[in-house]
Amino acid sequence: MTGLWLVSGSTAALAVLAMALTAVAARRAGRVSVVDTTWGIALTVTAVLAAVLGALVGDGDHWRSVLLVVLTAIWGLRLSWHVGSRSGGAGEDPRYADLLARGPGGALRKVWLPQGAAIWLVSLPLQVAAVTSARGPATPALVGVGCAVWLAGVAFEAIGDAQLAAYKRDPDRGPVMDRGLWRYTRHPNYFGDACVWWGIWLVAASAWPGVLTVVSPLAMTWFLAFVTGAKLLEETMMKRPGYPEYAARTSMFVPLPPKR
Repeated sequence: MTGLWLVSGSTAALAVLAMALTAVAARRAGRVSVVDTTWGIALTVTAVLAAVLGALVGDGDHWRSVLLVVLTAIWGLRLSWHVGSRSGGAGEDPRYADLLARGPGGALRKVWLPQGAAIWLVSLPLQVAAVTSARGPATPALVGVGCAVWLAGVAFEAIGDAQLAAYKRDPDRGPVMDRGLWRYTRHPNYFGDACVWWGIWLVAASAWPGVLTVVSPLAMTWFLAFVTGAKLLEETMMKRPGYPEYAARTSMFVPLPPKR
């Protein structure tokens, strides 16, 4: 238990530091949306910190911590690179502009504190897996299923991003992106993100009490679908010609056959 408290406290401090550095970068860039680039990097560093501390003070299976570092790093660094390269030189993201314009409170209350807390909360499976030892015959099966779900999520996210980039380069594109994965869900990248963290949770759940960290993928899915992800973006997209019709026939989050 002492090891878990150390890992948990250290990762919380890391989340605070990440948001402080991001706030400085945001002031220089003139936009708070740089936090989207921080997200993947911060969770990757959190995975590394948890694994190192777990090796020093915990009794966890170190191979599992290393696996979680690899899974988190592949997802997080790809995401941060994609978001950073796409938004470089751009203005404020309309999602954050609308968020900051609503009601009282500034970036500290609306962005930095919630995002920092989310980083710590989402990383709970990484923290617990670093200091607990897997036992029982179900472990290989859960790890394998978790890796498969993670792989599906990464593929879904990366393919969706690539299809959107190709659409934006097409001079003959229509008013709304409704090709490929986007024909079945309006937000394949957000859905892929959610799958990644359900996969990571399954790997952590192969040891007690990792299963209790189910709050992590639940929170991630909630953020992606109903808070800073799809729902916030939908408010802007609904103003575009053709998007309401696209939304009427296409699932918002979970991929489903389009309605006629």
